[in-house]
Amino acid sequence: LALAVLLWSLVAGQEEAERSLRVPLEFQNMPASLEMIGEPPSFVDVRVKGPSTTLGQLRGTELIVTVELSAARPGRRMFHLLPDHVTTPVGVRALGVVPPTVPLMFEASATKTVPVVPAIDGEPADGYVRGRVTATPASVEVVGPQSVISQLTEATTEPVNLRGAMGRVRDTVTIGVPESTVRLKVPRNAVVVVEVNRAPVQHTVHGVPIIMRHLRKGLRAAVAPKVVAVRARGAAEVVRGLPAERVTAFVDLSGLKRGRYNIPVRIDSTAGFSVTATDPAAVQVIIR
Repeated sequence: LALAVLLWSLVAGQEEAERSLRVPLEFQNMPASLEMIGEPPSFVDVRVKGPSTTLGQLRGTELIVTVELSAARPGRRMFHLLPDHVTTPVGVRALGVVPPTVPLMFEASATKTVPVVPAIDGEPADGYVRGRVTATPASVEVVGPQSVISQLTEATTEPVNLRGAMGRVRDTVTIGVPESTVRLKVPRNAVVVVEVNRAPVQHTVHGVPIIMRHLRKGLRAAVAPKVVAVRARGAAEVVRGLPAERVTAFVDLSGLKRGRYNIPVRIDSTAGFSVTATDPAAVQVIIR
């Protein structure tokens, strides 16, 4: 009791003063079914009164203005900021808040599953190209305002560095969403694997014989020229030195009668390389 009387006498002996402080705004109890849209204010001005010595040492971060959001609904809402909403130290009381009301916009919350598309930074070493890119997990759940979620098509990752790579690159990176109002339902990392292969080269295979297919019974056919040059594309170790016997060129004579025709040259599907062109592209066929 004696200590209390002494403390009261010390405080009572001080002159009271008023001061305006920049105080952080804290939002409490927002419904889980809602999302806040836009950038709400982070600070407000609070007029406080108390012993001059106390106010002289008081900082705005020692006070908090709380906004109760449990009654919030979708749309634009106004919330009063009253002195009772200000938490102050002992001996200091709030006189008013500026602005006295704060407008906030709310929207229904939504959840969506989107694919994870890894971000790639840089290019492989000369003579190499980027191949297949995979991410584990391949998709994630995101949460945010319904209008934003409905237009969101993917999540991304931190960049995976490919500069100078000469083989497979594997990296663990953070998954994120470019929209600031959207977040991952469960924060996760992704394991990204990028295949880096030798760049394909082109090689021309000369003297590839032309096969005639589906010629009607009782007819004979002659083709000119009898061989073509085929431009193959693939790994250097496959296409360089590729023998003509490994490439099958043909003309399709299905349904053709006697006569002279100009028919495009076709190539059977091949493993290990692709065909980009033939020279000539078409040959002359005479059917008797």
